[in-house]
Amino acid sequence: MEPEDNHRSWAERSGEFSPEYYAQIGSNEVSDTLASVFEYYVDDDAAILEVGCSSGRHLAHLLDDGYENLTGIDINDESFDVMAEKYPELAATGTFHTGAIEDVLPDCPDNAFDVIYSVETLQHIHPENTWVFEELIRVTSDILITAENEGNSPQRGRSGAEVSYVHDDFPLYHRNWKQVFSDLGLAQLVCEPGNRDTVRVFRAL
Repeated sequence: MEPEDNHRSWAERSGEFSPEYYAQIGSNEVSDTLASVFEYYVDDDAAILEVGCSSGRHLAHLLDDGYENLTGIDINDESFDVMAEKYPELAATGTFHTGAIEDVLPDCPDNAFDVIYSVETLQHIHPENTWVFEELIRVTSDILITAENEGNSPQRGRSGAEVSYVHDDFPLYHRNWKQVFSDLGLAQLVCEPGNRDTVRVFRAL
């Protein structure tokens, strides 16, 4: 799948894995793990960005915990219509951008956010666009958090495969996230495997 096709599939997605789908699921184990990480590492007034925020279930959880300087990026503009219905307080409080992170991040200034995190978004970045990982580091001044599928679920993260396809539909690229961001100059502070995803916390050396 070419990068443009990958973007289009997410921008137009309905049904499973769509903004409405995630809004119906609501907060989950990852939301709770993120909240625990934030409590330890992040000040209440920190500028926070979620890349691939969808309809905002994780950001809404953080808002409930007192974080209000919230920003989200998602490629599917339906995300923010669903957010307005499901999480109206978040929609009114946060700042949101529609677009691929490869298009939005280059327009952000250096150190624009104290914390950037991703939940099952970076794993879909096409190999031609991995330069965006350096953009994440440029734009964050302190903490970078990944919550990606690393084979925790039996149906995901097949051993030895560089890429697998979810329901023969969209690609999931298997990467060693500790190595990816260590090679780019970050130190891993936390590694917390869950039932589906592994949460990793990084900070610049």
